[in-house]
Amino acid sequence: MMGAAPVSAGASSAVSFAAPPAARPDMGQRLLTLTGLRFAASLGILAHEINTPQPIQVDAELNLGPQPLRPQDDDITHVLDYRKVRQIIIDECTAEHVNLLETLIGKLSQRLLMLPGVLGVRVKIAKLEIFDDCEVALRMQTGQW
Repeated sequence: MMGAAPVSAGASSAVSFAAPPAARPDMGQRLLTLTGLRFAASLGILAHEINTPQPIQVDAELNLGPQPLRPQDDDITHVLDYRKVRQIIIDECTAEHVNLLETLIGKLSQRLLMLPGVLGVRVKIAKLEIFDDCEVALRMQTGQW
């Protein structure tokens, strides 16, 4: 290459980079997952869906980003309490009648993304008994992954 300075075999770079958090031996990528959460919700546009809550199943995955492999101590107040996440899912899905599954999954995804420390959310909601021969489900992903 013309104009390039020669580099000797023994030359070292003055630039050093810290290892990314995931590559550090004391750090990891933390994901909180709730799967198979089943309860009844008032959801749908069909007459029987409007009048009677139906069983749904919610799966949620929350990206908490790079975290120490162990929390600073063994105190629940220093981590995202999955009991709280579970209750938020139930509360959001049962607060009121919603016509569309698309509306419900968007509302739930937004609410979960608002939790402290949550960088990204993946949610799946399945209507378990809408048809005799299959379930119907939607998945939504938002935030950082």
